[in-house]
Amino acid sequence: MSASSVLSPSDGDDPIAIRADHVEVGFRDKVVWHDATFEVRRGEFTAVIGPNGAGKTTLFRLLLGLQRPSFGRLEVLGAPPRRGNRRIGYVPQRHTIDNETHVAADALVRLGASGSRWGPGFSYRTQREAAAEALDAVGAAELGSKSLGSLSGGELQRVFLAEAIVGNPEMLLLDEPLSNLDIRRSRELVEVVHHLVQSRHVTTLLVAHDINPLIECLDKVVYIANGHVATGPPESVLTSSSLSELYGVPVEVLHDSRGNIVIVGGENPHEERGR
Repeated sequence: MSASSVLSPSDGDDPIAIRADHVEVGFRDKVVWHDATFEVRRGEFTAVIGPNGAGKTTLFRLLLGLQRPSFGRLEVLGAPPRRGNRRIGYVPQRHTIDNETHVAADALVRLGASGSRWGPGFSYRTQREAAAEALDAVGAAELGSKSLGSLSGGELQRVFLAEAIVGNPEMLLLDEPLSNLDIRRSRELVEVVHHLVQSRHVTTLLVAHDINPLIECLDKVVYIANGHVATGPPESVLTSSSLSELYGVPVEVLHDSRGNIVIVGGENPHEERGR
C-alpha cells in the first residue's frame, strides 16, 4: 500500500461518512499517531478526546484536506479529503472576538451563507433568511442583531455553530466548542448539537477535553493518545482494561458519585506529541 493512497469516490448512498485505513500522520520526522483504522457512520455523534497535544486537531486537519496522511488511506463523505469542501461545516478552536468587535451576529452567519451558496437566485434577502433560519436552529434567534463583542461565551458558540450549519452541511467538525464554558452552558450547547445531529442527520465530530457533558448523547468515541487511536461506543472504549491494553500503561477509568468519568494515566511524557 503506497503512502496517502487515493480512493475512488464511493456510492452516494454509502452509510459510512469517514473511512480510515491504517492512517499515519506526522510533521517532518515526527509521527503524531499511526495505524489508525476506524469508521464513522453517517449521522453519528462522535466525541474526539485525549490528552493535550495528542493529535485531535490533526484529525480535523486531515478531514478538511489541510494535511495529508503520510501513510494509509482516508475517505470523507465518499471521496478523498479536499480543501474547501462545502459539505463540511467547521467551527475552529479559536476566534478573534473581543469587546470591540461590533460586527452583528447575523452578519457573521450571512458570510457562511454567501460562501456556501451562489447564483442569481441567492440575493441579500435570501442570505438574511438563511442566516435567520440557522440562528433559530441553534436557539439564538434573538442574538442576530447583537454585536459579537457583546455576547457571552455560550452565545458566541451558538453563533459560530449557526455559521457552520447555514449551508446545510452533511458533516460538522467542532473543535473544542465547550472550552471556557461552565458546566451548565456546556450541557446546553451539547443539547443543541445533539438536536442538530438528530433532526438533520448530520455526522458530527466534537473535540473535547471533558467527556462528561457529552456522554449521554454520543454514538461513538475517538480516543487519541500516545500515538494510538481507539474508537468504538463509549462503554467499550472508556474502560480501564481497554485503554490500558491499547496504550501499554496502566489507565484507570473512574466514576464519581454522580456518574462522571475521570480518566487517569494513559499519557507517556516521553512520546512525541502532535497538535
